Formats: sequence, C-alpha cells, structure tokens
Amino acid sequence: MVALIQVQHFTKKYGDKAVVKDISFTAKDGAITGFIGHNGAGKSTTIKAITGVISPTEGTILINGIDIARDALNAKRQFGYVSDSPDHFLRLSGMEYLDFMADIYDAPAEGRAQFIEDYAKRFGIYDALNNKILSYSHGMRQKIMIMGALIHDPSVWILDEPLTGLDPQSAFELKKMMREHVEKGNSVFFSTHVLEVAEKLCDEICIIKNGELLYNGTLDELKSTYKSQASLENIFLELTETKESEA
Repeated sequence: MVALIQVQHFTKKYGDKAVVKDISFTAKDGAITGFIGHNGAGKSTTIKAITGVISPTEGTILINGIDIARDALNAKRQFGYVSDSPDHFLRLSGMEYLDFMADIYDAPAEGRAQFIEDYAKRFGIYDALNNKILSYSHGMRQKIMIMGALIHDPSVWILDEPLTGLDPQSAFELKKMMREHVEKGNSVFFSTHVLEVAEKLCDEICIIKNGELLYNGTLDELKSTYKSQASLENIFLELTETKESEA
C-alpha cells in the first residue's frame, strides 16, 4: 500500500467566495510534509476537506488512492487525525476514550493494550488514564487525542497544530514518533505556525497564502531558489510578502 495524500485541483467556496483556490499537492510516503501559512490562509479548510469533515466544491482528494468523496469510510480508515482542538469527549476517562477509538477502528485487543501502555508512558500520562478528560490540562488532552488518533496504527497521520500545548519532553517524543513513522515508509502531514520546527523536522513543505498554494516541494529545493543560507522563516516572509505585493 502506498501511504500518501493526493490533493488534486481542490477548491472550496462559501457562496461566491473561494477560500481555497484550485490547489494540488501530494504528501508523499516516507516523508514528513509541513503545511504552513498565516491564520486564515486556508490550512484548516484544506485539512477538513482531506479528512472528510467538509466536501470540496471542486477537485478530488485521495488517501492511499481512495477517493474520500466516493468511499469515505475506507478512506477514513487509512489515517489518524488530530484536530486543532483537544476539547472532546470530556466526560469520558482517558482509558474509556482510547477503548472507544480502538473499537471504532477494530484495533485488536492485545495490540491496543500494548499501544496504550507504551504511548501513555512516553507522554507521561499513564497514571491519569482512569481520570476524566475534563480534569486534564490542555497538554494532557492533546496527548490523549493524539493517542486516540493513532491507536489503530494508520499509515497516514494528519496532524493540525499537534505540538500546541505540549510540554518540551512530550513535544520531543511526538516529533520522534513522527520520524519513526515515516522511516517505516508511511506519511505524516501536519500544520504548524512554528517555522523553526518545520525547518528542522520536515522533508517536504507546502506553503499556502490566501487560499493559493505558493510552494510544494523539498526544503532543499526551496532554499536553492533563494539564498542558500536563508532560514525557512525568512523565505516564508519573502515569498508571502512578494505574493501579496503582486496582488
């Protein structure tokens, strides 16, 4: 199975206004792809379309070759999705939530138990699994949502600002998990506002501005187009400001 996301000529309109305009890109297998852009650039709209939360006005989105508009259930089995808010299922305990997610995806009982122990210990929340999610801090809620999204061992990870609220050790562990995942030939697609993280972690970069895709490719290719010593932050600012001045 090829682990990837293919977005083909995706457009999303609300009324007459296009918030995302005919964008195409691929989040490849064996790579961490960073999705970056200003607030309101179209990142969340694109991620919601990739995960089937909203439908495209135009275009096609494939997950491991499965069209999410035509075969939503099978497409959604291919990925684990962490939204930009961890405030869900607050009246369940952490363990109840993980069992619920594992049941939805038919994760084997023996596999889920080992996963929960391993990831809860890596994230430092093992002793809190029987407490209500309502009692968790923001960071702890983020950790349990990440675990719930990954408990069925999906080949594609889709993470919307996954590092927000995590303590330094947990952020380090998640970045390590992301790298381990793609080293197995899988795909990670994540949005972030922290360009230093994207520069250090990503193999591929997608840059979106006002609903238009400005760049999709490797960081090395992007840097070769600009000054070789320029940081991703400087390139991003130059690219987005140039695009804005041309508008």
